[in-house]
Amino acid sequence: MRFENQVVVITGGAAGIGACMAKAFEQEGAHVYTIDLNQPCSFQGDLADPNTLEAFVKFVIDQEGKINVLINNALPRFVGIHSAGYEDMMNALAVGAAAPFYLAKLFDPYFEPGSSIINISSSRDRMSMPESETYAATKGAISSLTHALAVSLGPKVRVNSISPGWIETKGRTYSGADVTQHPAGRVGKPEDIANLALFLASDEAGFITGENIVVDGGMTHLMIYHDDQGWSYQG
Repeated sequence: MRFENQVVVITGGAAGIGACMAKAFEQEGAHVYTIDLNQPCSFQGDLADPNTLEAFVKFVIDQEGKINVLINNALPRFVGIHSAGYEDMMNALAVGAAAPFYLAKLFDPYFEPGSSIINISSSRDRMSMPESETYAATKGAISSLTHALAVSLGPKVRVNSISPGWIETKGRTYSGADVTQHPAGRVGKPEDIANLALFLASDEAGFITGENIVVDGGMTHLMIYHDDQGWSYQG
């Protein structure tokens, strides 16, 4: 098993992509610790609270004394400019950018050589839909934070980010334009992200750091016009 007895920490690990990654690393022998507002998780708490982050790190280190993989996956608020207030933006940045920064700082003394940080960004770090400002700003921030941390923490720790596109976490199936706008021919699955996280955290990815990898079935590369790829403009 690739991660036997390694310590893996995942934020936002109670459901969706986070839960899928936790299961994948556990199957590879890792000791996985998750933090989330919701159960099931190893430690329940608010990532926007620095005291919670400090308590969580102490919880992990008291039990393990080390860390090998940190995955910053927790979902920030998704609110648009016409309904969001200042607090919405600050909370999104706290959960989606400040918490990954602070966890990296707090865990820094305990990373073993060859460790890995994986930040979960989004294809929304480069493209947007209306009313998505808090989320887009946060994902842009964590993409930039990734290469800054890679330079500061290397060579002991490699730091990369994954930008998922459309990932279905509720088990729904899709057809028509939802499928045809993906050159890969389907909507993504949480396993698509978990498989890449396993690779990036492994020794096989030992020469990859500071990178952002888009996993979107090619969606951001497809030019869509009226009446093309199953899409029509409704003015």
